[in-house]
Amino acid sequence: MNRLATSYRLQATNWKQEARSWQLVAAFMHLKAIVCQVFTREFEHILARSPHSVDLEIIPMGLHSLGVEMRPHLQERIDAADPLGYDAILLGYALCGRGTEGLRARRTQLILPRAHDCIGVLMGDRHRYADYFENHPGVYYRSPGWVEFQTPDLKLQPAFPSQKTALGEQSTLEEFIAKYGEDNGRYLYEQFSSFRRNYTGLTYISTGIPHDDACRTRARAEAEKENWDFEEVRGSLTLLDRLVNGPWDAADFLIVQPGQTIRANLSDSIVDAQ
Repeated sequence: MNRLATSYRLQATNWKQEARSWQLVAAFMHLKAIVCQVFTREFEHILARSPHSVDLEIIPMGLHSLGVEMRPHLQERIDAADPLGYDAILLGYALCGRGTEGLRARRTQLILPRAHDCIGVLMGDRHRYADYFENHPGVYYRSPGWVEFQTPDLKLQPAFPSQKTALGEQSTLEEFIAKYGEDNGRYLYEQFSSFRRNYTGLTYISTGIPHDDACRTRARAEAEKENWDFEEVRGSLTLLDRLVNGPWDAADFLIVQPGQTIRANLSDSIVDAQ
């Protein structure tokens, strides 16, 4: 019995040593982060406190207007980073109107949060977002990134890919007229803008970053201009922080192993790899 107990103690010691070794390696990872501009300030906050070496690449927010056509642009950036010896490539995106579906890991694993869009990521939990969405129909969403990085001379645009059109998220009246002529351009612009009439409220997601106050003021002003109710909810950096620093548990993150491809599914997990 003594020898058996000693054996168990040795096995436990070896397991703890292996765990500490894994933690030591994990504490000093070299990562690539390919991130939507909407998360810029949140990532700056997280990276300033991360123990990892992270090369950050910000992708312009307007890429969302391409819908599924954003995929080749992201794949190009993944492929460029793949041979550089990173431990993982972090994707600061969600499913994003299936814009990330079909992305393929080459030799480096990809890490993607399980969420339909950036709102779920900024709320820190896709289930919390689903509950809020269920109880707040007809609501526009804003966050610091959605306010700060919109083109200044354009109306603020919806955060949801489903609320955008093939005509382009950032099109102005002048651009419509230049492309389709005076009468057609005005008509199309009116149709493009009409979705705003179906909304009754604006919800601002506060993430606590330094630009929060100024962005909140702009979001509140938009709500007043549109005669919408204004509400603020507390966001969470939990998913983004864990995307950078781990752990990448299967419940909240998809780990795409080399050779696998991201695939959308109809379950609660939102995405899987094949």
